[in-house]
Amino acid sequence: MDKAIEAISRELANIRTGKATTAMLDGIKVDYYGTPTPLKQVASVSAPDPKLLVVQPWEKTVVQDIVKAIQKADLGLNPLIEGNLIRLPIPALNEERRRDMVKLVKKFGEDGKVAIRNIRRDAIERLKKAEKDSQITEDELHNGQKKVQDLTDGHATRIDKMMEAKEAEVMEV
Repeated sequence: MDKAIEAISRELANIRTGKATTAMLDGIKVDYYGTPTPLKQVASVSAPDPKLLVVQPWEKTVVQDIVKAIQKADLGLNPLIEGNLIRLPIPALNEERRRDMVKLVKKFGEDGKVAIRNIRRDAIERLKKAEKDSQITEDELHNGQKKVQDLTDGHATRIDKMMEAKEAEVMEV
């Protein structure tokens, strides 16, 4: 269940909010000498202010490859090349785009809750099988089911809080 929370957290970090975060570029792979390589392995990425990302490649020869990878990622960012630096101004999001982002946040949250419910189902099935095979008692089965349900409820609450925070961040103008 913790892994499901981590996955949702990574997905939510990639959602654009109108503020510059280096996590926006985490999924970008650059064609580095014929090998798809994560952007962070060929350049440093920083956010000097809330409306700008700066990418500084380790080698001057990969600047064009980085620009192509950013454009191909379709993040709505327009790279500006200034010598050895790539500047990425973050445009403000309009109301319609913000609502689309909130829908995406809700989808990721619901996907996470479904994953957690699947884990709960598998755990309860294992407990029932152990009880059937006489490895645990009926009381242990009921206690185990209660613990699994409590864990499920706690993780679902964490997902709800993450979604609320991200929705507020996306809708902030």
